[in-house]
Amino acid sequence: MTRKEQKEMRRKQIMFKALELFIYKGFSETKISDIAESLGISTGLLFHYYESKEKLYEELVLMGAEQSKHSEQVEYDDPIDYFTNFINMLFTAAKQQPWVYQMFMLMEQARRPNMPENIRNIALSVNKVDFAADIIRKGQENGSIKDGDPVALSFAFWCSVQGVMQLHLATPEYPLPKAEWLTDIIRK
Repeated sequence: MTRKEQKEMRRKQIMFKALELFIYKGFSETKISDIAESLGISTGLLFHYYESKEKLYEELVLMGAEQSKHSEQVEYDDPIDYFTNFINMLFTAAKQQPWVYQMFMLMEQARRPNMPENIRNIALSVNKVDFAADIIRKGQENGSIKDGDPVALSFAFWCSVQGVMQLHLATPEYPLPKAEWLTDIIRK
């Protein structure tokens, strides 16, 4: 393994350990020394990779914002299929990479008013509700999605997805719901 590959591997280890600690302890309660200690490295070495706790958190939120773009690339024939396909893709990714559950929690935490403004703005820039509302309108036109305010329906859908992801993180022994059960929130 090259030195560059080792450095990238260490950087990812730091990110994923920090993600875990930020989720369970919160941004304010997590100290750089906590992250370093949990990895068995010095605080100085951690600062070699990230200049501050805020920069590390910001990088995680940027990663979450980037990952959220995958939902806009879901292929579908009928608008209702978009939602089912997205959930199936999300649950498959989360089973393969459990940090996906943690990222949902982190992105929600990053939206809170007490977060640093630059981080909060990144998190708030992820707006799945309006994107999905446009798909819902198309589904309402073709009769596959129930009548009602498309934004409110989208909001209800995304809240259910967020809730499932957060609760599954806390209680992984419970099975995930079928995608169709979540899409039934909007299905006609």
